[in-house]
Amino acid sequence: MVNEAGRSHAPIQKVADQVASWFVPAVIGIAVLAFAIWAIFGPPPALANGLVAAVSVLIIACPCALGLATPISIMVGVGRGATEGVLIKDAEALELMEKVDTLVIDKTGTLTEGKPKVQRVSAMEGYTQEKVLLYAASLDAVSEHPLAAAIVTHAKERNLSLQTAAQFESVTGKGVRGNIDNRRVSVGNISLMEADAIDVSAMKTEMQMLQELAQTVVFVGVEGHLAGLISIADPIKSTTRSAIEQLHAANIRIVRLTGDNAITAAAVAKQPGPDDFTAYVTPEHKLNHLKTLQAVGRTVAMPVDAVKGSPSPAHATVGFAL
Repeated sequence: MVNEAGRSHAPIQKVADQVASWFVPAVIGIAVLAFAIWAIFGPPPALANGLVAAVSVLIIACPCALGLATPISIMVGVGRGATEGVLIKDAEALELMEKVDTLVIDKTGTLTEGKPKVQRVSAMEGYTQEKVLLYAASLDAVSEHPLAAAIVTHAKERNLSLQTAAQFESVTGKGVRGNIDNRRVSVGNISLMEADAIDVSAMKTEMQMLQELAQTVVFVGVEGHLAGLISIADPIKSTTRSAIEQLHAANIRIVRLTGDNAITAAAVAKQPGPDDFTAYVTPEHKLNHLKTLQAVGRTVAMPVDAVKGSPSPAHATVGFAL
């Protein structure tokens, strides 16, 4: 990949190549004209003097630096990045990076460590914490979401025997549904509960308290009724604050788009301090938000963690994979 990037052409190199494509024939033409003038009108030995004049024009006017400076600088930049653990896919990204004025980020795996852990399990009357956790973990075992992985890990740490989920359905940006032990189970955020007509008012106060602690709340519904909730926290990386301070010093605006609710998003925003944030954002909405920023003239870069991925970085001016 590094070698391929070194061979790729940045836009500025294409300009240099275009200039050279006109400049070189012009220089050759001038050299031929110089040879002809010296050969016809110059002092003897006329041909020798003409040849010296023509070669002198070629040597002095040859655009060697024009053709070599850009590719050499690209190779040095790509190579230097590789030694620092940064793989640059093509030279165009290297050039565009200098023009970036907006960084769009999410939370999990970017600002945070990407290792969410369950903090609390609460159960409604008629359910136990173990039962709520068992329902959620059995359904989330089929999911690839990092929050689902945290719930499954917590269940295994408590030595719960997970059950097989049937009719599994993933609802993007909301959660999952499926059948556990012939009972319809929904695990997700408040939007999923509203979509499934599950009343969460009994746990709304607890939900808000947990969200103010920057914890993400996952509800568990069984057969159309609220069974309980699970709160999950993902610690902020120790390097996040200093990284954001450096980006601000470089006059880069930081916009955070997250699938979290507004309260949790605000609580997290207070810590690393992005310039703006938007909550309850699905992957599709992230992409639309990114296109909106580009439409108003912003040059946008976007990183994505390796945990969950996103289509948005592919549409950013420069995309990062962490």
